[in-house]
Amino acid sequence: MIFKSKLLNEDEVRRALTRIAHEVIEKNKGVDRLCFVGIHTRGISLAKRLVDLVEKFEGKRVPMGILDITLYRDDLTEIGLQPKVRETRIPFDLGGKAVVLVDDVLYTGRTARAALDALIDQGRPSRIYLAVLVDRGHRELPIRADFVGKNLPTSKSEVVKVKTLEDDGEDAVELWEVEAS
Repeated sequence: MIFKSKLLNEDEVRRALTRIAHEVIEKNKGVDRLCFVGIHTRGISLAKRLVDLVEKFEGKRVPMGILDITLYRDDLTEIGLQPKVRETRIPFDLGGKAVVLVDDVLYTGRTARAALDALIDQGRPSRIYLAVLVDRGHRELPIRADFVGKNLPTSKSEVVKVKTLEDDGEDAVELWEVEAS
């Protein structure tokens, strides 16, 4: 892959997450019954930050879980014989909760669909929102995000990489070009 440009720097990522946290609070008229669930891998880092921001703004800590969608992917048979299954941990009852499902990039919608299936197997929330740092378009399923940090139209030959301080040592969103073969 060939690096093309840095789309968001550390400050822009921070501002996008701050805006999303405010929008979540506003849409829910507070934080009662609210919880966050981060999708492996970078969705977890982003969900933790949103939880911290919501606590900073509202003075209340909301629960957070982590979700692995590996076994719910529709391309499971194509990604290898031994998929890497990671931890799903939602240490609270989802019943009656408004869940904010958090991921780094929304692309085709297939990851979000798998996450919805995985989440519903864990309980019956009253409402599920989708929050993403980047929406790059090219949807294959009728799924949209409720909270978007940045809409970044891309071509299908491009790749958006989200880096987080926790996972990569820096906060950034980068655009890469897939090399023609």
